[in-house]
Amino acid sequence: MLYKTKTTIKRALFILLATFTIACSNDDDAISEIPSSSEILTQEDLTSYFQQVMDEKEVAGFAINIVKDDNVDYTKSFGYQNIEQDGLFSNQTVINIASLSKTFVAAATAKAIEQGYFSLDTPINQLLPVDIVNLKNPEAVIKVKHLVTHTSGIIDDPNTYITTNYFVLPNQDMTTSGANILVNQLGLSITNPVPLDEYLAEYFVEDGELYGEANFINAIPGNTWSYSNVATSLMGFVIESATEIDFATYVQSNIIEPLQMNNTTFNVLEVDFSQTAVPYLDKNTPLPFYGNHGYPEGSIHTSNNDLSNYLLDMIKGIKGQSNTLFSNEYYQLLFTEQLEDTVVPNFFAENHGIYWYKKGNHWSHGGNSLGVSSHMQIEADGSYGFSIIANMDATFSDNTPQWEEVLQLVTVGIQNYVQNN
Repeated sequence: MLYKTKTTIKRALFILLATFTIACSNDDDAISEIPSSSEILTQEDLTSYFQQVMDEKEVAGFAINIVKDDNVDYTKSFGYQNIEQDGLFSNQTVINIASLSKTFVAAATAKAIEQGYFSLDTPINQLLPVDIVNLKNPEAVIKVKHLVTHTSGIIDDPNTYITTNYFVLPNQDMTTSGANILVNQLGLSITNPVPLDEYLAEYFVEDGELYGEANFINAIPGNTWSYSNVATSLMGFVIESATEIDFATYVQSNIIEPLQMNNTTFNVLEVDFSQTAVPYLDKNTPLPFYGNHGYPEGSIHTSNNDLSNYLLDMIKGIKGQSNTLFSNEYYQLLFTEQLEDTVVPNFFAENHGIYWYKKGNHWSHGGNSLGVSSHMQIEADGSYGFSIIANMDATFSDNTPQWEEVLQLVTVGIQNYVQNN
């Protein structure tokens, strides 16, 4: 068997679902203190403000993009990609953006629909080499639209998801306290990635080690929302099966290359870790580099410069001004509400597009993984948007509020700047 299920996880476990990060309110009362009360009138003011956020909130490093007026208006990095080596975080620094990667699965889904491989209403068992059966509701017909809105009935089993998906890459320094946490306390293996189909077979093929009712809820697809990384990995394999092209290669050819994101990849074995931000549990605890076997759900590695190309294209697309990836119809599909208003929990969002979430007057997605965090937000009218990537942890429970506060402060600063310009 490919995996050994760990019976215990010895640390208070964390959330790798990006749920609470994206669901944060933008109200001022969610912020304990804004470092500077002065109005942000210029880019210099904004840079000073972000520097205060980084210093006061103990962030190792972060990078920010702002797009407005159909241009990348602001792009800047702060702090360190590697504190131990005094390596500064730059706009070329590569970082894992965790579940923000799901928006690339969204773009790949839209592209495959445009190319005629399937529609949102296509049952996934028409596309896959083996049938997926919800063991708690065997009659359920799971469609593409259910996977991309987290309403498929497939869930992440917290007892197995982390230890069977995440792994520490070989040739890391395993003498550090961070390595001890990942390997000895969380139970991660030291290995290279396995093929996506092999990883998913453990969940969905009858003799798989992870096969069982714990991977499902008893629900009618489309009616019950439950954020699922495993279901997103399966969506990657749906695309791979339908197109007969390896999912990472399909995204590279159809999404990454057209946007000239030259330092971006889903393939962790292609990453130049000498140019990559070290993930930090806190500023004193670097973690070894790692990957995840179910990579579509959270394994894009990219840079701030590359991410600015993506953000700009999404903003142009939401306004009907881009055909770089696909025709306008499919940009609109990404940001079209797919669910009844009451399906997505209020604490999280109001509705779903294709992976993107609608809350208030903006669409967003974020990500948290071991030692890294990310967020991207676009106004529904396309007037502006922003992204932040950081080598700051929000997965361990003690760190989650700290990241949420940083994100809130960054959001308020950007809103102040945009309103004044």
